[in-house]
Amino acid sequence: MRVNEPRPLGRTSVRTTAMSFGAAPIGNFLHPFSEPMAMEMVSQAWDLGIRHFDTAPLYGHGLSEHRLGHALRGYPRDQYVISTKVGRRLEPAAPGTFDSGLWVEPAPFAAHYDYSYDGIMRSVEESLQRMLTDHVDILLMHDVDHYTHGDAQPEMFRQAVEEGFPALVRLREEGVVSAIGFGVNETDVCLEAVRRTDADCVLLAGRYTLLEQDPLDELLPLCEKRGVSVILGGVYNSGVLATGAIEGAKFNYAPAPPEILQRTARIHAICRAHDVALPAAALGFAAAHPSVASVCVGSRTPEQQSGSAALFGARIPGQLWDDLRDAGLLRPDAPTP
Repeated sequence: MRVNEPRPLGRTSVRTTAMSFGAAPIGNFLHPFSEPMAMEMVSQAWDLGIRHFDTAPLYGHGLSEHRLGHALRGYPRDQYVISTKVGRRLEPAAPGTFDSGLWVEPAPFAAHYDYSYDGIMRSVEESLQRMLTDHVDILLMHDVDHYTHGDAQPEMFRQAVEEGFPALVRLREEGVVSAIGFGVNETDVCLEAVRRTDADCVLLAGRYTLLEQDPLDELLPLCEKRGVSVILGGVYNSGVLATGAIEGAKFNYAPAPPEILQRTARIHAICRAHDVALPAAALGFAAAHPSVASVCVGSRTPEQQSGSAALFGARIPGQLWDDLRDAGLLRPDAPTP
């Protein structure tokens, strides 16, 4: 599989690429990004053959969409795909007066949850303006999960499905967007969203990796049955499957617990025995499921991005996967390259 291999997205006319560009880092996720570096990252991604760019209003509170739109301005609009998200509205606010969460030096806008029909219509219009485009290829309902909303999740999810999703359907019918779905980090929420809506695709982050395969129980079989494409994010589990079990390794954006470090070390040892880089195995595994249309990778540096691209589609001997299964590190029903 090549980075630039065109992949169909569900039942739509959208064609993504096997590897896509995660634009959270250029929104100053955890670390500041200079404007020139953000432009360089997008330019390099293009040169590597990536033609799908994923962003969201939350990323840098508008900064990621703004930077991405300007970086792509010089490329033919019909030659790339943009996915962005809805569920938060941005309102002007002075720096330091709002909670910016994990975003360093965000744009001066406070984010407010809004899954209503009108809120989504306004959010899309604002995203189009930030990205200097007249349409979005993929539009995803963002973060309707328990981690984000806590006890309010059931009501937020209800509003998203019953009030917000009809707005996505209308935008698809009008041609403002070409594909619609959900972008979440929890398998059970993603499963319920697919069950209850006419989604074309879902973006699932960090839940289907060499370390986690629960989506094989119900979500991925349902997506395959319904023709719903899956975009996978977080296939390194936020770091540990890229770095290995080193001191300070991250798992889900926190220090990796001992059991994860031990499991990663065992996986890494089998990879070494077959002369395969751990991140190459992580990428290859994620891309192998037939429902997966694209693997979305966010990188902090040009070196990280080119490194992931070089490892994408690496030849991996079948015996490596057999050894992982024999060691109890990979589910028997997990598809592999």
